[in-house]
Amino acid sequence: MTASVLLGVSAQAATAETSASGGIARTGISAASDLDQTLRELEKSYNGRIGAVGIDLGTGKTVSYRADERFPFNSMFKVFACAAVLQKARKSDPGLMDRVIHWKPADVAELTSNSPETTEYTDTGMTPAQLCRAGVTKSDGFAGNTLLKQIGGPRGLTEFFRATGDRTSRLDRAEPTLTEWEPGEERDTSTPAAAAQTFIKLTTGKTLDTRDRTRLVDWLKASQTGATRIKAGLPKDWTIGNKTGTGGASNYGTANDLAIVWTPGAKAPIVLSVFTNRNVNNTPNDDKVIASTATALAKALGRL
Repeated sequence: MTASVLLGVSAQAATAETSASGGIARTGISAASDLDQTLRELEKSYNGRIGAVGIDLGTGKTVSYRADERFPFNSMFKVFACAAVLQKARKSDPGLMDRVIHWKPADVAELTSNSPETTEYTDTGMTPAQLCRAGVTKSDGFAGNTLLKQIGGPRGLTEFFRATGDRTSRLDRAEPTLTEWEPGEERDTSTPAAAAQTFIKLTTGKTLDTRDRTRLVDWLKASQTGATRIKAGLPKDWTIGNKTGTGGASNYGTANDLAIVWTPGAKAPIVLSVFTNRNVNNTPNDDKVIASTATALAKALGRL
């Protein structure tokens, strides 16, 4: 669980040095001890576990804590599913993003409580582009499931991860069962390191066409979830695009947030990946822990 720092390499090199397991190659100890101490104390007061990675895409500097430990994706999977659909539309199914998909009221009934937008569009249907927007900006559950169907379900998303070089992340179920998790569970999980590296490829790399990458980042910037998580731990004048995930108290209070962050005057953004869970079940998540972790990561990267 030791935090680490990678100094003096480019963002491309930092990505290239990802280990075979999907973790981040790390060297050096500068600033690591402070981050270690901060997050150890936070874990103790929170009675939980924190996994975190911060990467400066300008310098390649990387800081981390429990970077290669598994945590559940929860609704964070939706940004990756959206990316997979965008790629499919660009490479093999032209017109997919504008094709209207219809469903019946009964189809969305089980997910009504966390499907605020798709519920309203049951009569008219929605395009994958609209579903991506709903899934990323509002974390709409039925939108996420419908996007999965366009790429072959959870297995299709896992194949997408492998195609990007991510050998760690996996999705096994759809909403709502994918949030069911307990310590040691590997289904529907990733690690802070693997999630961050794949996220970087989707938001700044060449995995997606430039037009699709821009579209995805715009949806992330428009996110309406996570105001009390990573965003709350950073200055108000920073530009942030993020995707959250929440498992709920009955799933060990799991909660996470993944963000690309632009700071004033910087030539390149940073990426912050934060996953948490409680040690005792039936305990709610604590967004303040994620906000505090984001602050600690930004400080360790030298941005605060």
